Amino acid sequence: MATQQQANLIDDLKATGAEVLDDAASLELFAHDIYARGSDLAAVVRPSDTADLADAVRAATAHGHAVVPRGGGMSYTGGYTPTMAGAVLFDTATMDRILEIDETNMTVTVEAGCTWAKLHEALAPRNLRTPFWGTLSGLLATVGGGMSQNGIFWGTGRYGTAAQSCIAMEVVLADGTILKTGSSHARPYGPDLTGLFLADTGAMAIKATVTMRLIPESPCNAFASFTFDKHDGFLSALSEIERAGIATECFGFDPRLNSIRMQRDSLASDAKQLLGMMKKQGSVLKAMKEGAKVVVAGRNFMDDANFSMHVMAEARIQEAADADIAAARAIVQRCGGVEVENTIPKIVRANPFGPLNSMLGPKGERWAPIHGLVSHRQAQACYEAIEALFASHQDRMDELGIHPGTLMAAVGGAGVVIEPCLYWPDARNPLIDQTVEDAHLKKLPVHEHDPVVWQFVQDLKKAIVSLFFEHGAAHFQIARTYMYRDSLDAGADGLLQAVKSAVDPNGLMNPGSLGL
Repeated sequence: MATQQQANLIDDLKATGAEVLDDAASLELFAHDIYARGSDLAAVVRPSDTADLADAVRAATAHGHAVVPRGGGMSYTGGYTPTMAGAVLFDTATMDRILEIDETNMTVTVEAGCTWAKLHEALAPRNLRTPFWGTLSGLLATVGGGMSQNGIFWGTGRYGTAAQSCIAMEVVLADGTILKTGSSHARPYGPDLTGLFLADTGAMAIKATVTMRLIPESPCNAFASFTFDKHDGFLSALSEIERAGIATECFGFDPRLNSIRMQRDSLASDAKQLLGMMKKQGSVLKAMKEGAKVVVAGRNFMDDANFSMHVMAEARIQEAADADIAAARAIVQRCGGVEVENTIPKIVRANPFGPLNSMLGPKGERWAPIHGLVSHRQAQACYEAIEALFASHQDRMDELGIHPGTLMAAVGGAGVVIEPCLYWPDARNPLIDQTVEDAHLKKLPVHEHDPVVWQFVQDLKKAIVSLFFEHGAAHFQIARTYMYRDSLDAGADGLLQAVKSAVDPNGLMNPGSLGL
């Protein structure tokens, strides 16, 4: 781009009232997601409200530039890293207000850049929450990002994904049009127009505001942890617990990820979280007892664990939560599991939005999760295929210092998420350096970039993506990583392209995302 053209773009963006960044350091930072770097950006825009956002999008596309939405920056699938240079990136994290908490209609409306942690903190004094109430990265991950990526975790075992808690949105189209979808209190009202812009990974529009359902926060919780010798028993129990509808969260780790977590986490860090857990208990005496249990239990019971499973249940009365855990316990027993101390689910629940230090391995390794949502029927075969892939490359992985670990979780009404994570020695990027706590970074070794290792990781990741496709998996963070359009029949793909053309006729809204 010629210097005068760049200057004209920046001037017109600034004239909208939004903050505009075009210094080299900012452009380099925002060109990265957790996993990789995209192409060079022309500018970063930080709007203060919906009007700012719409005006700046209109200005950017009028100059012929692609526009790309970014929430908390926690994508690792290329959600906001375009492959063509010159895009204008919109950092919506600056739009983070909670606009309305409507306790009569039981809805909450927030700007898309509001984090899950901020929303949870605002609703807690009212004993309210959204059914799906955040990702593990919710300290930075935003509500708008969750709707774009269809996030999972908190509440997922019972209430499904982020998109299932959404009622309505305001979105900004590529030409700057502000479009309101749905009714303020019911979804759908007629054809589900809100759904067109959910789980789109920013390919259709930029989210400006999001309205979600509210539910009462459950005052009573119960927890259980189990171990299994083999994956088949683990996956059978996970599926049966999901089908029974008895858990708000049910997740676990294979032996390798258990080992990684035990290296990374410690009883010292657990102790820092006890206060949060104790505040959630019904009495001071009970709080002291629960805190003492966690300290005494420590983590030694996981030292020899193969597969670990952690179950959380909630209810209005303690007897109901306990009954759900008793039902889970019976399922696990039938599937060959053994109950162990429930330290881990208590600690995780006490601090749901902790520091994001886990985006590096315990020895400073880079981290890349690759997930698939598979049916209960396909879960066993899919896990075994991934294990066979790792076994076939074990010697080369050992030589290059690459090691995996797999997380698995139940998704209410949808099946099982299988998420193998790859760890490998590599240089950090600016986003990681900005996100991980300084004190934690100082404890970790620094690695150099090795193009040979990086290429092998790329190839391994693509092979895992292909395996998921072969097993009929769906995905959440689709972005530029997963084979979404390959999974559509001709009619569905034609409809998808027609919708894209209608809302983005010049192809300037996050081109490449969803494979569009």
